Amino acid sequence: MESIDFFLRRCVIIDGSDLHFKTDTGKAYIRVHGDLHEVEAPEFTHDEFRQALFAILNKGQVDKFERDLELDFAYEVKGVSRFRGNIYQQRGHVQAAFRVIPYDIQTMADLHLPPACYDFIDRPRGLVLVTGPAGSGKTTTLAAMIDQINRTQPLHIVTVEDPVEFVHEDRLSLINQREVDVDTLSFANALKFVLRQDPDVILVGEMRDLDTMQLAITAAETGHLVFGTLHTSDAIQTVDRVIDVFPTHQQQQIRMQLSVNLVGVVSQTLVKRKDGRGRVAAHEVMVATGAVRNLIRESKSYQIGSLIQTGSRQKMNTLDQALASLVDRSLVAKEDARQRAKDPAEFDRLLSLDSSQRPQVGPKGPPLHHPLHQPTTPNQGDQPSSNGSGAASGDDGTVKPPPVAVVRGQPNRPQYRRD
Repeated sequence: MESIDFFLRRCVIIDGSDLHFKTDTGKAYIRVHGDLHEVEAPEFTHDEFRQALFAILNKGQVDKFERDLELDFAYEVKGVSRFRGNIYQQRGHVQAAFRVIPYDIQTMADLHLPPACYDFIDRPRGLVLVTGPAGSGKTTTLAAMIDQINRTQPLHIVTVEDPVEFVHEDRLSLINQREVDVDTLSFANALKFVLRQDPDVILVGEMRDLDTMQLAITAAETGHLVFGTLHTSDAIQTVDRVIDVFPTHQQQQIRMQLSVNLVGVVSQTLVKRKDGRGRVAAHEVMVATGAVRNLIRESKSYQIGSLIQTGSRQKMNTLDQALASLVDRSLVAKEDARQRAKDPAEFDRLLSLDSSQRPQVGPKGPPLHHPLHQPTTPNQGDQPSSNGSGAASGDDGTVKPPPVAVVRGQPNRPQYRRD
């Protein structure tokens, strides 16, 4: 059969996002803009594929797969792209799936991230969760936010990933990227010791279990800005998932901790573009305002939806509002957006309203009202930052006090406005 690199190059050339090998039929498939297409190539046998696949792995990875019958790993084709690989077995056949991880990290402006995301990355401490189904672009969103911090703030960023996907270079920040099973034993183990490594920002690639969630909340509580991901479909389910992971006798304590430390939740899904040029993300945004924190404390998360629906002044919006906005801007077809809506009837109602009667969601074009933050240097720490956040927070008529140089772990300093 052709080499694994041949198929990976083909995937990148035709703008695919995923490559699948199905060895019992001897075929390969590439996902392009959400749809699978069979690769035109000679069929291969199980033994041929196994030999070609193991040729790109080291001995430790081969041994781990043969022991666990599962393997996550990162792979790079020089000059083409990085890839996240997963090897598994079905009906006795070794299979593999690869996700394309581009070298270039898209900016927050390129991705049209919601205005609230610009506020999240300026927070000195707290927990920011990016959620959505598998393959919805969570990693890309987080990479853009981390890259923006890296370019504009002199901080120490530590990421814990499985495996390392986007590779960040040290710019204004210092970045250390740790890979599970290579640089650390587990997410939880890395988080136990990360507080001794003088971090300012911590990225947890996936909050999989109780220990990881507990340690992430604790890290936020001790004065760090923590980013994490969950596989949930909306902000309300995200809050419930975090709390429900814990035993019943701990849940009230976790509600209190979460209500104090949560900064916001961004839930996203991808929708095909109307012009056929790929997919675009629709975001549901929940900002942890005082009212939201109170509902979390009182175990009334089911009421958060109404706050998000009416919270445009606080830069919140529901997924249905975001989808309706994408239809208004002729970026996606109504039928495709309706398939992704949480409540199709509510989505139809929003579209029936005049655009002036519903909140505007996201930027109409590149978010020029959120200029990229100007880099600061250590000797400028006593000067106000010219990062444009005052203009970004003017939707409700208030003016945010000009921040001083970012100092993590000091939420009570006079210059910081509490919610």
